[in-house]
Amino acid sequence: MNILGNKVVLRALEPQDMPFLREMINDPEMERMVIGWSFPTSEKQQIDWYNRIITDQKNFRFAIEYDGQFVGVSTLTQIDWKNRTADHGIKLCNNTPKGKGIGTDAVYATMKYAFEELQLNRLHGSFLDYNIASQNLYKKCGWKIEGCYRQSVFKNNAYHDEWPTAILREEYFEWKKEFLKNEATDNNLTGGVIV
Repeated sequence: MNILGNKVVLRALEPQDMPFLREMINDPEMERMVIGWSFPTSEKQQIDWYNRIITDQKNFRFAIEYDGQFVGVSTLTQIDWKNRTADHGIKLCNNTPKGKGIGTDAVYATMKYAFEELQLNRLHGSFLDYNIASQNLYKKCGWKIEGCYRQSVFKNNAYHDEWPTAILREEYFEWKKEFLKNEATDNNLTGGVIV
């Protein structure tokens, strides 16, 4: 089953997506903007990783497609089926068109799946203090900053603060009403149709 947003489709990762993911992982600017770290990744390592994760029931990774093209990945990881929580993250390729609402719609589609299909109660994530794009994206999507992990991430020879953020199921449904109303208005102005 594919997960439909208003503009994007979230689908299962396929072997042909691995070159795009490897390019993202090996991109120094992308690495600088995300929590965690990685070593340079080879084609074989990427395929080995893919073969390990495709049947994982606690960590879901979705390809984001816009206009039929792979533009990034959205994740639901560390799923806790008892407490109904999961970690969420998103990465968009550097050549993803800007200003089209692709990131917002990918987060929306992921939340819709998590809260309406999987019946999760809470999604959480975090971003680095200087990652203003992520801060703006999650704020726009109704997420709340829940504090600050001071100097918890070491990148580029310096320690940086990590900001945890989260959204609850009930907050999602309140946010969704406003989001869909705005999407309908935007699409009516441009003659687009909501799927």
